[in-house]
Amino acid sequence: MFKIGGQKINTRTVLLLGSDAVLILIGLALAIFTRFLHWRAILTYLHESATAYRLALPVVTCELALYYHDVYNPEAVRRFTELLARLLQALGTACMGLAIVYFIDPAHGLGRGVAVLAAPIAFLLLLGWRVLMGHKGFQLQGPQRILVLGTGREGIALVREIIGRPELNLKVVGFLDETGENIGKPLVNPGIIGAVANVDEVAARERVSRVVLSLKERRGNTPVRQLLDLKFAGISVEDAHSVWEQISGRIHLQHLSPSWLILSDGFRKPKLLVAAKRAVDFFAALIGLIFGMPIMVVTAIAIWFETGSPILFHQERTGMRGRSFRMLKFRSMYHDAEKDGPSWAANADHRITLVGRVIRMLRFDELPQFINVLRGEMSLVGPRPERPIFCEMLEREIPLYAQRHSVRPGITGWAQVKYQYGASVEESRTKLEYDLFYIKHMSILLDLAIIFETVKVLLTGRGAK
Repeated sequence: MFKIGGQKINTRTVLLLGSDAVLILIGLALAIFTRFLHWRAILTYLHESATAYRLALPVVTCELALYYHDVYNPEAVRRFTELLARLLQALGTACMGLAIVYFIDPAHGLGRGVAVLAAPIAFLLLLGWRVLMGHKGFQLQGPQRILVLGTGREGIALVREIIGRPELNLKVVGFLDETGENIGKPLVNPGIIGAVANVDEVAARERVSRVVLSLKERRGNTPVRQLLDLKFAGISVEDAHSVWEQISGRIHLQHLSPSWLILSDGFRKPKLLVAAKRAVDFFAALIGLIFGMPIMVVTAIAIWFETGSPILFHQERTGMRGRSFRMLKFRSMYHDAEKDGPSWAANADHRITLVGRVIRMLRFDELPQFINVLRGEMSLVGPRPERPIFCEMLEREIPLYAQRHSVRPGITGWAQVKYQYGASVEESRTKLEYDLFYIKHMSILLDLAIIFETVKVLLTGRGAK
């Protein structure tokens, strides 16, 4: 599997990305051949200037359209009708985008005849390949067989997650009981198939490739010698929390021991990374302010016409190391919206103005935060800053909540692109799990992936309140 940050990317997804590019190129080649039907004309067409650019542009455009229409999201395309609809939408978007580019730069277009032929050919190739990939039994390799050592709650929760995500290509063969007294008892699906003391025998019998530790009590119950033998035999031995982190992109806080966080890899913040991140933040915020100025002017005028001044809303938020700062936003609520005290935003919130609903959906209300980034109070990517009154309450309710203040808060973040708006203690707990994952694996590459995903969130309006 490939990784972005600490989250593993399914091999099937990587294969689809690569194969789609190849199939689109094949579609272009078939369209060129069908259009000209003569090798001399084909070679003349291919020898024209900037041929590589002319072929690469539709490939990149189509790949982006497929990504932003969630064609690479297994949960979104589980049914054939969903796949068909999303493929049509993606290729329609790609065709519109290419038409605009070719109108601006007709010299590097494919040509009307080639473009008309290439679109349906590429569609049929992509659809056929996905149907083949989704056919039962068609896999590059069989599923990884997992044996869960112990019956702890974190292991049971992990197995439920695996069962609900068949795209992971993982198969849990069963659990091993600490005492060996409950063999045959169902837990999730499957149940208990052996005792912890016999882990080496069960692993050999079931041909497992991974053993996941989820003991209720490790002291005195861990079969150290057998696990060492399995490790040296090439079988992966992992903790349930580590596997959960890899497949979900979050650090599962329930039943998490602080020692796991202390001893696990990550959470390093090299000076070079901090300096590079700050430099990227500064220049990106400067560019964002320059190019976003027309939108900001129109937004300011719209707010002033609807509810008058003030245009900007200054709100105290908790930043890095728990220090408070004044976060800037375009005002999206009526005057005196919090006369009865602060509260989380909700669906159909009566405090939000008409203009406010629009700018919140488009996230234009966040644009003034580029100023906070220039000041060094925020970053482009990081945990979203929360209000001090909510921070105090959440720190009492949720262990480790204060640790999210170890980095600069962000305009966008891993929790923002992976989860919904947090408007309760439980939702804030889940968002913290994503935030801790980001802090653990913080890197420029992960930041770029989050920004790339944020564009999709903006286009779909997901999570806006």
